Amino acid sequence: MQLVVGRIGRAHGIRGDVFVEVRTDEPELRLGPGAVLLTDPAAVGPLTVESGKVHSGKLLIRFAGIKDRTAAEALRNTMLIAEVDPDERPEDEDEYYDHQLIGLDVVLTDGTPVGELTEVVHLPYQDLLTVKRPDGSEALVPFVSELVPEIDLENQRCVIDPPPGLLDPAEAEVDGGPEQDR
Repeated sequence: MQLVVGRIGRAHGIRGDVFVEVRTDEPELRLGPGAVLLTDPAAVGPLTVESGKVHSGKLLIRFAGIKDRTAAEALRNTMLIAEVDPDERPEDEDEYYDHQLIGLDVVLTDGTPVGELTEVVHLPYQDLLTVKRPDGSEALVPFVSELVPEIDLENQRCVIDPPPGLLDPAEAEVDGGPEQDR
């Protein structure tokens, strides 16, 4: 099973270092020295992590064979992919790999079917679950415990508790704003 663990950002300095946007909760395991990573585009890799450190709050990595800024800059926007045993689970019981969630049946807290979870969208501040509805439309559900109170891998279902309007915009409760309060 392949797991996206990062995206290469801009080069730093003249010795081939690059900043990496981390997309894993286990960077020390997936992006540590000696890790061999597949890439997208595939022609760029595989890449072997030579060294890494945190610099100004960001992960800075040097890959074997990347010796100057020009070579490092050519890697920009490359996705880093780790091979993971499909049976492997994150240490924290409230964490999941994307492949564990894709294909789950999505239901409301009362058991009403909503659709199928088709994608996990990773944004800088939170993740979103893409739910394909029976009518072919898609809904995006923020992956937070208040809206997704239960993930049941054994029964292959994701329970959601959406606020009015999240699944059906016609049900949205709209605040009239300051003018309505006068």
